[in-house]
Amino acid sequence: MLNVPEKTPPIKTIGFIVNPVAGMGGAVGLKGTDGKTILNKAISLGAKPIASQRAETFLTELITARKNLRLIVGAGNMGENQATKCGFIFEVKDESKRETTSEDTQSAAKEMANANVDLLVFCGGDGTTRDILNAVGMKIPVLGVPTGVKMHSAIFGVTPQAAARVAISYLWGGLPLREAEVMDVDEEAFRKGRLSAELYGYMLSPFEPHLIQGNKLESQTTENEVRNQAAIAIYVIEEMKPELTYIVGPGTTTRTIGDLLDQKKTLLGVDLFQNKRIIATDVNEKQILEATKGQAARIIVTPIGGQGFIFGRGNQQISSKIIRQVGLGNIVVVATKSKLDRLKSLRVDTGDPELDKDLRAHEINVVIDYKSTQKMAVE
Repeated sequence: MLNVPEKTPPIKTIGFIVNPVAGMGGAVGLKGTDGKTILNKAISLGAKPIASQRAETFLTELITARKNLRLIVGAGNMGENQATKCGFIFEVKDESKRETTSEDTQSAAKEMANANVDLLVFCGGDGTTRDILNAVGMKIPVLGVPTGVKMHSAIFGVTPQAAARVAISYLWGGLPLREAEVMDVDEEAFRKGRLSAELYGYMLSPFEPHLIQGNKLESQTTENEVRNQAAIAIYVIEEMKPELTYIVGPGTTTRTIGDLLDQKKTLLGVDLFQNKRIIATDVNEKQILEATKGQAARIIVTPIGGQGFIFGRGNQQISSKIIRQVGLGNIVVVATKSKLDRLKSLRVDTGDPELDKDLRAHEINVVIDYKSTQKMAVE
């Protein structure tokens, strides 16, 4: 938990909104839950809500600040239920609904802006960020608790705990504001393997470079980059063992492994390899667990450019349950030299604090070229 600095203003006000369906498409491989149709599909595939748990993690980190904090929350599962569970006294905006929409998010955000909150905190992904942008623009400072599947915007804490530290540092420690990019991708194109990101605008947000993620940087396509990816892929292929199942995450570097094996790997999905052949494409958490149950396996992932996440962003299908089942010693991280040069460290946000702690306990050897690795710390 966090301690409020000794010299604090008497009271600061946080507006708190939860998108209760954010992130449900991740583990089931749907790459988002924007729209009722895709949400229903996620539920039919067994998707479970994750937003409430991550909202409670954020609020728990604020408990020591309660005496100095006025909290205004969305109704029902949009903040009220989570604040009640964490023992906060709060005010409620709007009325509780069984099913919530983006219009409900925007309505709550507008009311909180009219209430002159010092900071608006929301739990969601890029779709929720756009809703908040539409509602408040640059009127008030905004901070995101990472809860969605798509999180390209530069407004999120790297974890719910980090978001809480940023909130306290801004409200009582004078952390500066910046104009942060609001990005989102076309979900339908994303599900078909095409990454089409667009800048929708800017919002004022507290900035602390170690605790706030940057916007995602696209992979370079220079000749040197392509050669580097090929060299990495050749080395990984040479090291592949026929008795192992390989869980290969999204990205251009990992896709090159499939290209050199003459296998059509999905760019933005997770695929399974055995004997240097793809046995299943674009799999979800359940399919991975079933395919690797009782089997020796390895996970191959590449960090997100500009952010450094190896787990918890864009590959939520590789859940904490899968990582534990496979074992921390069976994780292979690959990245080109140029991508790694732009990162100070790797990051994880699996939703399992103990697993994240274990992953952060040791440096990771990242494959950066043919038979060449570089040690990187994990935050």
